[in-house]
Amino acid sequence: MLVWDGGRRSSLVWGKRVAFGVVEGGVRRCVGARGYACARGVVVSGRSTGGRCEECGRLDRAHSVAADRVADDPRPYRVYLAWFGPGLVKVGITAAERGSVRLLEQGAVCFTWLGVGPLMAARRTEELLRAALRVPDRIPYAVKRAVRAALPDGEEERACEIREVYGRAVELAGWPESLEREPCQPVDHVRAFGLAGAPAAFGEVSELVAGGSVGGELVAAAGPDVHVATRAGVVVLDTRLMRGWELVPVGGAGPLSPVSPEFPVRRFDVGDGHRQDGLF
Repeated sequence: MLVWDGGRRSSLVWGKRVAFGVVEGGVRRCVGARGYACARGVVVSGRSTGGRCEECGRLDRAHSVAADRVADDPRPYRVYLAWFGPGLVKVGITAAERGSVRLLEQGAVCFTWLGVGPLMAARRTEELLRAALRVPDRIPYAVKRAVRAALPDGEEERACEIREVYGRAVELAGWPESLEREPCQPVDHVRAFGLAGAPAAFGEVSELVAGGSVGGELVAAAGPDVHVATRAGVVVLDTRLMRGWELVPVGGAGPLSPVSPEFPVRRFDVGDGHRQDGLF
């Protein structure tokens, strides 16, 4: 679901035509933070996924649990393991009341819960796994996209690494007593993302530019990424790159229009994926 200024929403339906352009001569301006517009209307880089100036970026992070800016949140938090592709497992935390929303937002192909408890206990558990098993708490989106084209076909195969890390994690000493452990029950998002049977993407749009456009058929969506089938092949567009631009609909084109040359596309390389040293 895409939410536009003014509250209008566009549902993401597989097979739906996607076509838009950036106004000729336009500039990308800071989107503000926490519901407030940027006071200075700062021009920001087309490659910035945040779409914010430095000042608004600081304001946005000021109340961020993920950025360790909150220590006294009384809500229960869950610790999770998320898998994005071969060799790519991360650990993270999310408010229990959000359910699996955080995992969908990140584009996690498969995940399982590890435990639930107070915020600081969840953070200590996250740090324990990072230090003892060298499991990261962040994986770059560029890496996630590159490995998405070569996912194993079966759910059990996709859950294999999650189960292995879970087994190592629960054997560790030093778990906070206030964190209640949860059983390993992998949840698969391949069908939810539309990736089952979808053609592999060959690259990603690295930035939007004034006067450029893109058109094609929506074949999948994972986290902020939409996979669009164009005449040149399937490309991945991070929808966060759209924020701050003045966008217009593009009409009069055929069912599959090529990506405008004004939108740079970075081709995926086999080496973009990686395996975590010392774990598998």
